[in-house]
Amino acid sequence: MQIYQKELTLRPRNRGFHLITTEITHAFPEIARLKAGVLQVFIQHTSASLTLNENADPTVRMDFEMWFNKTVAENDPDFLHQDEGPDDMPAHLKAALLGNSVMVPITNGELNIGTWQGIYLCEHRNHGGSRNLVLTAWGAD
Repeated sequence: MQIYQKELTLRPRNRGFHLITTEITHAFPEIARLKAGVLQVFIQHTSASLTLNENADPTVRMDFEMWFNKTVAENDPDFLHQDEGPDDMPAHLKAALLGNSVMVPITNGELNIGTWQGIYLCEHRNHGGSRNLVLTAWGAD
């Protein structure tokens, strides 16, 4: 069994849901060495998250943003934690709902995701800045 790990810093993005599958595969060519295995993508932040979903129609990502903004609204007077502005606590809650990692199977050196699936960076802050990922792949070569 082989284990590979590296860190990837993503450029700052606007608030929303952004496909990052290609960035991950370009930054982590070691995936191609594995016949069968798993890739874990972990984000080192509490106000952004990761998920796996539709990669073809950009309106899906727009609808994700709309739904999460309706579900976890800014400026809720009941929020105590507002140190960094009105998007602070909602960003933490959205990240908790979606999660901080995704796991994807690797088959014959490629991510074995569905035809219409991609890995999203879910940026929940208006000005979140760059985001750090830890990529870990393991399996048989």
